[in-house]
Parts: sequence; C-alpha cells; structure tokens
Amino acid sequence: MLSVVRVHLPSDIPIVGCELTPYVLLRCPDSLLISDDIPESAPIYGCFLRYKWYRIQSDKNVAMCSIHPSEQATLQCLACVKAKIPVAKSYHCSPKCFSDAWQHHRLLHERAASAVNANGNEENTGSGVNTSLISSQSSGSLTNGTTPLYPVVVSQRNGGETWFEVGRSKTYTPSADDIGHTLKFECAIINAETKLSVGNASTMMSRVIPAPSPTPRRLISVSGVDIPLHLDLDSRLSSSGTFTVLSYNILSDAYATNELYSYCPSWALAWTYRRQNLLREIVGYRADIVCLQEVQSDHFEEFFAPELDKHGYQALFKRKTTEVFSGNINTVDGCATFFRRDRFAHVKKYEVEFNKAAQSLTEALVPSAQKKTALNRLLKDNIALIVVLEAKFNNQGVDNPGKRQLVCVANTHVNVHQELKDVRLWQVHTLLKGLEKIAASADIPMLLCGDFNSAPGSAPHALVAMGKVDPMHPELAVDPLGILRPATKLTHQLPLVSAYTSFARIPVVPGLDQKRRKLDPGTNEPLFTSCTRDHFGTLDYIFYSADSVTVESLLELLDEESLRKDTALPSPEWSSDHIALLAGFRCKPRTRR
Repeated sequence: MLSVVRVHLPSDIPIVGCELTPYVLLRCPDSLLISDDIPESAPIYGCFLRYKWYRIQSDKNVAMCSIHPSEQATLQCLACVKAKIPVAKSYHCSPKCFSDAWQHHRLLHERAASAVNANGNEENTGSGVNTSLISSQSSGSLTNGTTPLYPVVVSQRNGGETWFEVGRSKTYTPSADDIGHTLKFECAIINAETKLSVGNASTMMSRVIPAPSPTPRRLISVSGVDIPLHLDLDSRLSSSGTFTVLSYNILSDAYATNELYSYCPSWALAWTYRRQNLLREIVGYRADIVCLQEVQSDHFEEFFAPELDKHGYQALFKRKTTEVFSGNINTVDGCATFFRRDRFAHVKKYEVEFNKAAQSLTEALVPSAQKKTALNRLLKDNIALIVVLEAKFNNQGVDNPGKRQLVCVANTHVNVHQELKDVRLWQVHTLLKGLEKIAASADIPMLLCGDFNSAPGSAPHALVAMGKVDPMHPELAVDPLGILRPATKLTHQLPLVSAYTSFARIPVVPGLDQKRRKLDPGTNEPLFTSCTRDHFGTLDYIFYSADSVTVESLLELLDEESLRKDTALPSPEWSSDHIALLAGFRCKPRTRR
C-alpha cells in the first residue's frame, strides 16, 4: 500500500498572494519513492491522493505589524485611518518599530493627502480602526479572494480554535482573509474503491502575513515635477514620440542563496515569493519597453513570458551560452526584453554571443601556443540581446511623416569578475561596434540598457559615455592578451549619454535637493544601483543616443537609509539585489535624408 513519507513546504511562512505548492514524498509497496501527483482519475496501487487546506481561527483578534509582518501588532497609527490609507499599513509591533519607520511612514500620509487633493475627493479604501483584526466570526461560506469555496466549519478544536476548510487542490494561494491565521495542509491516501482514507499526513504553517508593500517610486519629469505612476499611462505618456524604458537585474534564483544573502528572511528569498513581488513591481511601472537581466530560462518560459503577456507585452529572450556551465540547463539565466504590443511592433532581433567573438578574435590575433590560455580568459557566457522595434505612435514634427519610427534596444549583462576588467571592457567594445553597424544601416535611435558590472569612471563606462578611453586609464594596464592595444582603437561614434545624468540638469525646484543627494556629484550617476552587504555602488545604466531622443522623465532613486533598515538588498520589500531604473524618452523630430 502507498504511504506518505514526508510533506514539505518551501517556506514555513505563508504570504498573501504567493502560491503554496507542497512537496509530497510517497513510498510505493515495492519501496520505490515517488513524488508524483496521483489524481482520482488515474489511481495507482488502488489509491489516489486527496488534498485539503484548512485555516485555523481562534477567538482572539489578530493584526500583524506592517513593518515586521511576522510580528503581532500592538499599536495602530490613527492618522493612517483618518487619511484612509489601507489599514494593514497602520499597524506596528512596538513604539520603537513605529519610531524607526516614521520617515518612511510619514510619506504615506503626505501621498494620501496629495491623492485627495489631486482627485478632489476621498475614495473609500475599506480602511478603519481595527477593521483588519481577525475574529472567529464567519458567514455561511468561506472565500479565497472573492470566490466562495466551502461551507462553514469542518471540525471544532479545543481551546476556542476552529478549522475552516479553504481549499481542495494541491496548491493554495493565501488571501487577505487568511492574514494572521495559521494554515494546515493535509494529504490523504484514499482507497479508489471504498473512497475511504487509508493514511494521511499533514503539516502546519506559521501565521499568514501580508505581502510587504514598499512606498511607490515616482517618475520625476526633467522639469522637476513628480508624475504619479498610478495615472493612466495613455494619458500621461502617450503624446506623440514618447515612450518609457525599464532596465532591471532581477537576481536569478540560482544566485539567491541563504549563504550570500543571510540577512534576508528565507521566506522573502524564496522564488515563490520573489517572483510575485518582482512581477508586481515590474507591472506597476507600466513601461513600454522592459529589459530584464538574470532571468532563468525556466522562469522566462513558465512565468514571466505568460504573466507579462496578460499585461500586453510581447517577449524575447536570449540565454547565456553554456560552455562554462555544468548542471541544469533550465537554470541558466539570460536577458529578456518585453515590449507593449499596442506601442511597438517587432522588426528584427540580433543575438550577441561574446564567446563567438572571442573565438574569432583568438583565431585572428593570438599565436597558436597561446590560444588555449587566451580562450580560458576570454570565453565567458555573457550575451546581449538587440531588438529593433517599430513605434506604433506618431512622431510630431517629422518632416517626412510617412517614414517609420524605429527604435533599437540593446539589453546586456557583461562579465562580473573583477579580475577580468580587460575582458569586460572588450565585451562592451564588441557590443558597441555591433550597434554602430546597425546605426549605420538605418536612421534609428539607440538605447543601451543593462548590468555592466562597471562603476562610473571605469573604462567600460568611459567608453560608452565618452566614446573613448583615456590611454592612461589605470584599467588598461592589465591586458595580458593584448586585446586592448592600441588604446586608440577603443572608440565608437554613437552619441550615447547616461539617462540618469539628466537629474543633474533638472531645474532647482522645492524637494529637488533630496533627489540630487542620491546622485554622485562627481559623475552625476546614481550613488548606487546595487546594495548588498558586500557591495554598494552603481553597475546598471540606461544609455540613449542624444542626437535622436531626449529624456522626459526618470524613476526616482531609492535612498540607502531606507534600504539599510533591512540590512541590504534583497529584502522583503525589494526582491533583487539591484534596483530598477526607468527613463521616459521623446523622439526628436527627424528630417528627410
């Protein structure tokens, strides 16, 4: 007979909106261990599996802290209630918690007031004193979200606790109704003939907590005026020739280990949580073009492509080459580019594999005796994905209105190893030469996005932003293969500018100083785009061709202080070790050629 050996959940702490998928290990009569699902329609050994989820409710009222969601709340901010801020954000576990979070919390009040002023009235958000405290009172049916599920009480426990059945499938997604309550998963082995249980196992979980909700980041126009992201995109950015581009290294699950990020709670590091939090963030920006790095192949196919398709995006993907990878090919990450189908059409795709360029370079320039050494240094699995898109919007002021408006978007993730600065510079130079060829063949704006693993002032950054590298740059001193010589060849003719340096050109308006403090005054680049316990600095950029597009707006940067309350990134609020960058652009009027 079948027996349940073990029931395991990826995280002991369930989060609202994050699907729970238990791992069930079974032992067959012949002692074979299996983890397959066994539906009633296809029993084996005369048995099938039946799953049930229960919510355990007590007579006690429970509210959870908005800052430390695993802790019960002991106080509530009445100003939040008055401002009709979602009530879950009003709870804190201690006076110190409230005091420490005040600067962040105060923004909720200010933005709620701004929203009221902008709308001219107050919207009912269902907020109120203690309305999220959970009691054991129940109506005639239970709900998961808004869909009625199963009737009332399944069984009564001692001590004033009641079990409610909330699900009958293997997976379950906690809803707001579950906040503050304990969940129980039960797996029963059912005799296919008698329909009676012949064995079962169950597991209990911690209290369900709400998903953390970071303070929304705002778009800042180059005039210094905030642009609320929640406004309808077509009304704020659909003017002719205007579009937005997002670049984001989302941290591959293969790299998101407890060893590297021990300061991040295990539940917040679990992919089942991070993927939902990342999706919420990405969709919330409503960018026309989205460039993601460190996207695993399986996550692209099974999650990001189908989920973003629901939001109107078409997807393209380039996986890193695998010559230096051993293991599951599905965990190899790459670059994914998405674009809104109502704003752009796909024209052409180019894939850059730096390994192929390295092999060609080695064959042409390196003596036979040194080829193996050269390839060992140059062969890295980094790639770039270049996409040519045709805009579906008109460009006002074009002298030749019948001409198509094309945009070229390059998405890349270059080599991370600090001891291979020559390889990183060579990869960036190789990519720029490819983009030059595309630019020479068409009148087309260029956008270059990604994780360059290069700080402002580094040789790769100088090459992109200045069009050349100073021959005396210290990073040119390490060139064991001679691939960077002569330094005069390290040039390109693309008029590329870093979008975030536009912050330095924004007119002085109230509140601007706070935004400028997030820039390095020496480089005008962000102080950081990556913030971990071991690294703090800027690695990510959005470059644009200044002769054909102008910057209209920029997504506000995060401040280090707000992130350090969770030690570093990733955190429960922000699910990558990088921050997202977003820029709004306007195509310049083009003349006939």
